[in-house]
Amino acid sequence: MQLQAASRGRGPRVVLVHGFTQTHESWDPVTADLATDHEVVVVDAPGHGGSAGVRTDLWAGADLLADVGGRATYVGYSMGARLVLHLALGHPDLVERLVLLSGTAGIDAADERSARRLADERLAAEVERVGTERFLEGWLTQPIFEGLTPAPADLAARRANAASGLASSLRLAGTGTMDPPLWDRLHEIAAPVLVVAGARDAKFGAVGERLVDGLAGADRLHVVDGAGHAAHLEQPAAFAAMVRRFVADREPGPVS
Repeated sequence: MQLQAASRGRGPRVVLVHGFTQTHESWDPVTADLATDHEVVVVDAPGHGGSAGVRTDLWAGADLLADVGGRATYVGYSMGARLVLHLALGHPDLVERLVLLSGTAGIDAADERSARRLADERLAAEVERVGTERFLEGWLTQPIFEGLTPAPADLAARRANAASGLASSLRLAGTGTMDPPLWDRLHEIAAPVLVVAGARDAKFGAVGERLVDGLAGADRLHVVDGAGHAAHLEQPAAFAAMVRRFVADREPGPVS
């Protein structure tokens, strides 16, 4: 079992890991930018795109990610951030740097984790019942994605996702499955970390501040102006510039 992955460009290796309902094609504007001076590896996460048949939890998914990514800077968005956090804990030797966009280390309270798992089970049943295209119509109208208009190629790739794969991802790799959460283990991550949130995403801005507090290698929360939760899609050039500067610096520091 292996994740679908592709690489482009030459230079320092950067591995991009997308969020739920996306595929590696969602990164296309960022990939094109970074590939001018980096080797960019784009991955279809378990249950998505060419990895639709891969059914794993976050720890096993991180192992598979390690197999295709090797030693690199790992960039994860939302669900992808959860995967790369697990990778950094399970395979610290492979993580040169870590970029967490709109990520979390989990839900603290056991009852809230249970409620999240039930909510994700309802979503999984819904996507199985109505199919991916109809599911996306509701998913992308959530307030968290206000201001996001997916590019045509990105939307087409999302629609091609298998409903069964998305359902598996919700059941096996949702935030509620992080039991226990990883907040108490963040101090184990020695690599430099860039924590990023969109300026309009207050919820994950606050979560990002907490991540910074727990990560020795993070200097501060870095904010993408004019963007919400999916900052890499709303402001790809600004996000790529942040990643480029971070990879070039020997130590984490201010990113403009």
